[in-house]
Amino acid sequence: MFDVSGGVILAAGKDMHGLIAELYPLCRSISGEGLRETLRILRGRIPIEIREVPTGTKMFDWTVPDEWNIRDAYVKDPRGRKVIDFQRSNLHVVGYSVPVRRSIPLGELREHLFTLPDRPDWVPYRTAYAGGAWGFCLSHNQLLALEDGQYEAVIDSTLGPGSLSYGELLIKGKLEDEVLISTHACHPSLCNDNLSGVAVATKLAQELMGRPLRYSYRFLFIPATFGSIAWLASHQGQVGRIKHGLVLACVGDSGEITYKRSRRGDAEIDRAMQHVLRRSGDGGRIIDYVPYGYDERQYCSPGFDLPVGCLSRTPHGRFPEYHTSADNLEFVKPGALAHSFATCLAVIDILENDTRYRNLNPLCEPQLGRRGIYRSWADQTDGGKDEMALLWVLSLSEGRKSLLEIAERSGMPFDIIKKAADILREHGLLEEISA
Repeated sequence: MFDVSGGVILAAGKDMHGLIAELYPLCRSISGEGLRETLRILRGRIPIEIREVPTGTKMFDWTVPDEWNIRDAYVKDPRGRKVIDFQRSNLHVVGYSVPVRRSIPLGELREHLFTLPDRPDWVPYRTAYAGGAWGFCLSHNQLLALEDGQYEAVIDSTLGPGSLSYGELLIKGKLEDEVLISTHACHPSLCNDNLSGVAVATKLAQELMGRPLRYSYRFLFIPATFGSIAWLASHQGQVGRIKHGLVLACVGDSGEITYKRSRRGDAEIDRAMQHVLRRSGDGGRIIDYVPYGYDERQYCSPGFDLPVGCLSRTPHGRFPEYHTSADNLEFVKPGALAHSFATCLAVIDILENDTRYRNLNPLCEPQLGRRGIYRSWADQTDGGKDEMALLWVLSLSEGRKSLLEIAERSGMPFDIIKKAADILREHGLLEEISA
């Protein structure tokens, strides 16, 4: 089991928030230098490989799009003042806007301006992949302050052949079977969606590196939708190794944990997450799978049906700050990041330690007292108040039920059941069943 103290978890939260602050200014999209620079910064913390998939590559029903890059963008009013400025916030430009340099009257310019009338001080995030589209985002109050006249609109961007980038890290364990941790890294200056997922995934990779592991762990830092489809298309022969998976998205706000089940609904990752949330005392919601959301919908598509769920706090679209300038460094909290990180570690603990045992003394209950087992149990559990765990493990270890199943049946925490199994094995009463 992972031994991570509360102080270590809180320090991790501050470190993750620091990484978000470092990545926040970069203008990311589904392709381009902003995404690559993000991946290079992550490579300074964990040894990810940066993969490139060329424009035009077919991937199932999709094609890798043209690469988009932007250097500058602004709108000047009739008096030559910059009233919209990409250098102040990369959200001011609609993602994937084609190059523009023109003089345009306000009436026509308005057709290319996007605001949030119900949140007049916030700037929305917009992306347009349709050919020839361009636009600017600004606060509604800014729009109301614009005076009639001729404006200068400039978008210094490029859109053409290039590649789609993603980051990948495989941490090898004892088994070739894998746990997939996937997070999208393609949004511009938005912290909860999804620099929070990037930061938690990075911290998890740092925690797992160098530890003895049963499973191998594959981390993907990808552009949403395009990245998961590209990876699946090029790894069809390997996806069978994925035994458990988590998509991390929107894990830094102050809402309670929300877990979306895999398409299967009863995969071990679903049950492990449910066990952790029910035993944590911190609340948390479990919701059923729907074929909409983040990259879990690609991993769970019928042709793959991988056991991949999605971990969030407040789900996408359900917090007012979603896809706006208010999803900033103040909106994500170190404590929330730390709690999401700790939740992931607790689930990984279960996956790493969930196994099956056979009771080697199944003919009636063995004498635990004369073996000193109760004393050993008290030494490990601060008084032995959960000695029933010993009896539950002995009763249900016929070689078919896993420790997680025993924890579910008994209503006891997984870590208590695991400690009971360890003690019984040390005293020769259990043997592990090979997978």
